[in-house]
Amino acid sequence: MTDSWAAFGADLHIEPVGAGVRSGLMNALREAVRTGRLAPGTRLPSSRTLAVDLGVARNTVADAYAELVAEGWLTAQQGSGTRVAQRAAPRRPAARTARSRQVRRRPAHNLMPGSPDLSAFPRAEWLKASRRALTAAPNEAFGYGDAQGRIELRTVLADYLARVRGVDADPERIVICSGFVHGLMLIGKVLRKRRVKEVAVESYGLDIHWNLLSEAGLRTPCLPVDELGARGGELGDMRGVGAVLMTPAHQFPTGTPLHPDRRAATIDWARSASGLILEDDYDGEFRYDRQPVGALQGLDPERVVYLGTSSKSLAPGLRLAWMVLPEGLVGEVCEAKGGFDWMSGTLDQLTLAQFMDSGAYDRHVRAMRLRYRRRRDQLVEALAERAPDIRVSGIAAGLHAVLELPEGTERSVVQAAAWQGLAIEGLSRFRHRDAVVGRDGLVIGYGSPTESAWAGSLDALCRVLP
Repeated sequence: MTDSWAAFGADLHIEPVGAGVRSGLMNALREAVRTGRLAPGTRLPSSRTLAVDLGVARNTVADAYAELVAEGWLTAQQGSGTRVAQRAAPRRPAARTARSRQVRRRPAHNLMPGSPDLSAFPRAEWLKASRRALTAAPNEAFGYGDAQGRIELRTVLADYLARVRGVDADPERIVICSGFVHGLMLIGKVLRKRRVKEVAVESYGLDIHWNLLSEAGLRTPCLPVDELGARGGELGDMRGVGAVLMTPAHQFPTGTPLHPDRRAATIDWARSASGLILEDDYDGEFRYDRQPVGALQGLDPERVVYLGTSSKSLAPGLRLAWMVLPEGLVGEVCEAKGGFDWMSGTLDQLTLAQFMDSGAYDRHVRAMRLRYRRRRDQLVEALAERAPDIRVSGIAAGLHAVLELPEGTERSVVQAAAWQGLAIEGLSRFRHRDAVVGRDGLVIGYGSPTESAWAGSLDALCRVLP
């Protein structure tokens, strides 16, 4: 990028709010300089770049820079940009309290998987949709409402999922929930009530999902995953399994799409064993070098529970997700929500419905697909140049890539990254406790950094690779 924080390389984690935007920015910069986190001579991002990242007016950043220059914290020179002023080394306190020792500093660089670029949230378009939704909302929308969620959102979702993901969706079979984890908790309750004892899970995945199922009283044997995806043909040999949790479009974290033969084998198992497939379609909208892989649910809507979310396409903080259920499960899932948890926030649901119906959601996904593809390409190019022995895989879709490491080096690389202020995860972190020990690797979330912090994060990664 031509105007980035490449030399700066760190993310200040500034989240200004309301009237305190400028003062908050100035305080954050002062603290970064005072503590030595920003070394003397460090070049800061341009006012335009930082303003875009923070979602504020450029003049706000420019005014903050000017005041800090006047105070002596920064220097500004035509053609050289804004830099940290040369100052005496900060004094460090002689002793720290027990509380201060427990405070962990945020890493300078973040390549953890599982998050989109939060700085790219479409604030202006979301605000427009929110205003339209609030204006058009009927009075009854502010009551307790339907446990399934607002019909406006379910109607728009049914059309979108059929058009984009090939889901056989009907508004009456959609239930809105507060994130994927919430949906999985509800399904776990229903399965346990149906006397299901075991839910198979992929041998690589997220332990929070396995733990939620375990807390619902379900055992979670693991289904092996290889270069063709989960080996669904082995489900028939797993006695006692009544359901399976899968990421067929883009296996997490290996990045492999489920092979067509295995998709068919998994559906055959569900039909013959009267089992359920829980389809986690967490980032199905982001693909780059291949045709879109349709949802498994389209092959048998009565045997697949489809779970989607706005966490990767928009932001996890919205707490909006959806389930497309077999007809017979709708009532049971709504009952599992209980009287204390009837619905997700009405205004957020109505806003998302407006946002999708206006076409803003499609435009945002297209723009983010281009951004993430560019980052993916830059990652591959940087590895080819600076770490040519590192093989990268799982990059045809999604927001992360897997980097294969020499045997026995994963732990040392993750530790070295931590010393450099780089947050990354090793592949073993996602391996099921009962899975066969596999290759060493890193799971690199290239969607996580802001645009301005991306170049610095990529450079930090290349420095720690063997």
